[in-house]
Amino acid sequence: MDKKSLRKKYKTLRSQLSSEDIENMSMDIANQLLRLPIWDNSYYHIFLPIQQQKEVNTEYILHILQGKDKNVIVSKSNFEDHSMEHFLLTDATVIKPNAWGIPEPVEAIPIPDHKIEVVFIPLLAYDQNGNRVGYGKGFYDKFLIKCNQNALKIGLSFFSAEKKIEDVSLNDISLDYCVTMSEIYNFKK
Repeated sequence: MDKKSLRKKYKTLRSQLSSEDIENMSMDIANQLLRLPIWDNSYYHIFLPIQQQKEVNTEYILHILQGKDKNVIVSKSNFEDHSMEHFLLTDATVIKPNAWGIPEPVEAIPIPDHKIEVVFIPLLAYDQNGNRVGYGKGFYDKFLIKCNQNALKIGLSFFSAEKKIEDVSLNDISLDYCVTMSEIYNFKK
């Protein structure tokens, strides 16, 4: 399937999820993450979910990271050039949704891309090779290319992998892992 078809398919599938489904599946995904060998790092980038898009609720992952005393990084999106700036999330960080409903820090301590060691990535779909489909604006591809080359890229999904995304481009950056409620896909093999 191509990216456009996959976006449509998975937006429809997500729209059918209840709030209770999202909470239960998000908690299961967070518990699955505990099985990954990623917890010796210090800087973890996490997305804050867009509720109207029915994304994975990362609050459970935030609790894990805070319990392990990790540095949690969140982003602010620039829709003019599709870039992101990254900030340390602290108890004092004020979060407000932007015009597109994306929760973002209002003011916070900036963190350079190269410091980030683990990135949790929102996505609509992904395939068995670790290729991913987002909303199509390229925010994460632009961000990931600037990260430390050893940064781990972890997709979070309510759904299983597609066999193959047909129109992967050279600019697309693939995942190292994708975590669902019941499975961990390892693409680093």
